[in-house]
Amino acid sequence: MKKLVKILSVLMLLLVVACGKSTKTDEVAKVDANKVDVVATEKLPVKKDVEFKIMHVNDIHGRVDAGKYDGMGLARVSTIVKEIRKEDPNVLFLDAGDTIHGTVFAALTKGESVIRVMNEMGYDAMTTGNHDYNYGLDRIENLQNTMNFPVIVSNVIYKDTGEKVFKPYIIKTLPNGVKIGIFGLATPETAYKTNPTNVEAVTFDDPIAAAKESIEALKKEGVNYIIALSHLGVDEDSVYTSIKLAQEVDGIDLIVDGHSHTTLEEGMWVKDTLIVQAGFYDKNLGEVTVKLGKDGSKEEVAKLYSKDYAMENVEEDPAIKAIIDEVNTENEKVTSVVVGESDVYLDGERDHVRKGETNLGDMITEAMLAKTGADGVITNGGGIRASIKEGTITRGDIITVLPFGNYVIVKEVTGQQLKDALENGIQSYPETRGAFPHIAGFTFKFDPEREVGDKVFDVMFTNGEKLDLNKTYHIATNDFMAVGGDMYQSLVGTKTVNEYESIEEILGEYIKNNGITHKTTDGRVFAGEKTEEVKSATSTNVETYTVKPGDTLRKIAEKTGVKINDILKENKDITNPDVIFAGKEIKLPKAE
Repeated sequence: MKKLVKILSVLMLLLVVACGKSTKTDEVAKVDANKVDVVATEKLPVKKDVEFKIMHVNDIHGRVDAGKYDGMGLARVSTIVKEIRKEDPNVLFLDAGDTIHGTVFAALTKGESVIRVMNEMGYDAMTTGNHDYNYGLDRIENLQNTMNFPVIVSNVIYKDTGEKVFKPYIIKTLPNGVKIGIFGLATPETAYKTNPTNVEAVTFDDPIAAAKESIEALKKEGVNYIIALSHLGVDEDSVYTSIKLAQEVDGIDLIVDGHSHTTLEEGMWVKDTLIVQAGFYDKNLGEVTVKLGKDGSKEEVAKLYSKDYAMENVEEDPAIKAIIDEVNTENEKVTSVVVGESDVYLDGERDHVRKGETNLGDMITEAMLAKTGADGVITNGGGIRASIKEGTITRGDIITVLPFGNYVIVKEVTGQQLKDALENGIQSYPETRGAFPHIAGFTFKFDPEREVGDKVFDVMFTNGEKLDLNKTYHIATNDFMAVGGDMYQSLVGTKTVNEYESIEEILGEYIKNNGITHKTTDGRVFAGEKTEEVKSATSTNVETYTVKPGDTLRKIAEKTGVKINDILKENKDITNPDVIFAGKEIKLPKAE
């Protein structure tokens, strides 16, 4: 009998324990906090087989309209999302940041017009990209009052209070009962990839630590599936990437990514985590179909709806188109003003301006030089956001190229500080980088194979002077770089000589007064090997000539009696025979 009582007691104890494990997480929290840690070590399994979809975009940069150089337009994105939701309401629509800035449509209302469109489209959440801070942190905080969806970021912290600026995460329960946790991450690069003064009140904490904190909290909430809404990207030269996030943080089912403008057609698997990214400028709409089984199984399939598909098969959502048309009509009062005409394509393509000289970059810096009268100009390729097609140039075109409103500032710097700035700009070449320098008033060469900090050489001003590291110069730049944006630390704290209006206004005035002055590049930046001069057996047949103001190769040939082709053979670094700068030393074979 005693044995039977003991057995019944054990069975009753097991029954109590079993009932405790089946209790909802929030109920356990009221009883025993220690049990929560045990229960919440993993996501809760679903009680039945379920299927749902995640629709996603990233790096729209204010491109709401369809266009030759842009994407399908948000009116078509909206149609696709709404049609999918009609078929099955178990759908989330997410945005991975860099959304509310970058075009005239966005800039003239400081993002409010983009939010109007997003509200109508039915977004569920967005995280912030670095360019979403371009209007200042206060503007994002104010815009939240107009949003029908939350901004979620778990690693942006107020410096003075230590509190999080945004909601770190949200939980969405779909009609089929699946409970999805979504947390947001901003790139720490935001500290220098927007104007640093825009974010001086906050810090961008380690996203790895922030992710672990959010995941722990979401598991305690009893979620079935966890999404990281991330603006980290997958660029190898970034310290924090979504790849690193997936490698170092367990428990993330899906990373909806942005920042690197990467098109992942079927996603990227890292360990057990799927990473998806839809390129940029709404050229694609991403879709992830997720199936969760009550047996613990999970299946995820990623795909993209391309611009080509949408333009051929998808009608524009009339509600979205109406908003866009209304805003565009109002903006035309400003944007339709004609500035000039161009008979050439002015190149501002992202992959070009971030690793090389372009005719548009040359003209922008030449306009800054003409306005300021500085010794030289340096501006970052990342600030050039679009090209200008042949034909009529309007103010709207120029604002689209230069949407940040950056103003021109002249700094007094030493030759060493200027060289350090150039070293920073080209250090990642041939990788694309927003810091790549576009210049005027001088030329320089760099050797990509040399050590970082020792790549730049032969800095030569157009007046014929070589750069003197100990001399001071007046260098015009933009206010973003002047405070350390894009890691231009050598400019920080230097004396301000003068300030001018925005680059956009200066370029518009320059084109209006001068027309298109740069149909091709000038050969201001040259990548090549730095070699020590070695006298050869034939050196007695070669002499040095210093180019004088007004010289051309033709004039030099006429003066010296040396053929132009022979001059070019001795000077392999002259890539454009129509461009040669005063002060440059060239080798001349002795005339026969």
